Amino acid sequence: MRLSPFKIEEYYAKHEFSAKYMLSSSDSQTRSVAEILNLEPDARARFEAIQLGYTETIGGFDLRRAISSIYSTTQPDQVLVLSNAEEGIFVLYNALLAAGDHAIIETPCFNSALEVAKATGADVSEWQLHFDDNWQHDLAALEKLIRPNTKLMYICTPHNPIGRVMPRAIFEALIDLAASRQIIIFCDEVFRELEHDPKNRLPAISDAYEHGVSLGSVSKSYGLPGLRLGWYATRDQAIFTKALAFKNYTTICASAPSEFLAALALRHRQVLLQRNLEIVQRNLPLLEAFFTRYSSLFSYVAPTGSPMVFPKVHLPNVEAFCERVVQEISVLLLPGSTYDQPHHARFGFGRSNLPEALGLLEAFVQKGDF
Repeated sequence: MRLSPFKIEEYYAKHEFSAKYMLSSSDSQTRSVAEILNLEPDARARFEAIQLGYTETIGGFDLRRAISSIYSTTQPDQVLVLSNAEEGIFVLYNALLAAGDHAIIETPCFNSALEVAKATGADVSEWQLHFDDNWQHDLAALEKLIRPNTKLMYICTPHNPIGRVMPRAIFEALIDLAASRQIIIFCDEVFRELEHDPKNRLPAISDAYEHGVSLGSVSKSYGLPGLRLGWYATRDQAIFTKALAFKNYTTICASAPSEFLAALALRHRQVLLQRNLEIVQRNLPLLEAFFTRYSSLFSYVAPTGSPMVFPKVHLPNVEAFCERVVQEISVLLLPGSTYDQPHHARFGFGRSNLPEALGLLEAFVQKGDF
């Protein structure tokens, strides 16, 4: 297996833990261990009593039951716990794809969603979204990509890095297209339940399609990335079995403290979501007003889900601009070159200190010497 450099993670490795302000984060405002334990009266005593042994490879039942409550039809025995969503991408592609197979990947996307698929030896086609088309989904273009050996489609909704929920009509048409050819749909749903208007929430693909695999995580919408905990939900037993067998060669099982805290958090996920959605809804108008004031520098398509937006930056070298911003004012933006979109930058608005970070960026932009 030969993998290309992970551009997003390499860029963050340079700056994430030295920059004072993360104005590009894909995750929501985090919580402390104490805040999670306070969700149930006896949680602290139960947490302190955890034995630090191995956990079940499939994941503990309490956690799988809490995860299954997110879905309408998916049951606890149709949930496979992962050490994080990144493991989910790596495991599923390697469990399902090989030379002779064909996969279609919605792009732009998180690096591993494309690169790991390529590394399996399968042929990979990109279903590309374009800013100049307002990031709209072209179903006719997708249909042209399908081959007799197309085995899997990867989509992400709400989308990373665009921050938009796939329109329901597109989602339903996509399922019809896949079902007619028995193609697996692998849907990255780590930002699900953080739609800006809950009326726009789509069904989970594991509920909506018999050959669908939902990828979930506590990192993004719930703001708990330090737990390193994700999962699959799928009603397709063959997929589940293959993924479980491959997982034996990666992490085998998750951390016992993380499983406990994740199950506790998910039993009270509405508490986490309410606070995170309030931050998003408070910050987004501030960011959109900033883009409007500096429309000569930024153009954007309004996000509808997640704490991200992916504006076009009207500069010849966006990466150099982002480097100056982080070096001079310690505000971290993510250059779009990390997504092979060199004219864009990712902004995150899920952190409570956005007003302060945005104020620093505005003062930098006003100087105009970049």
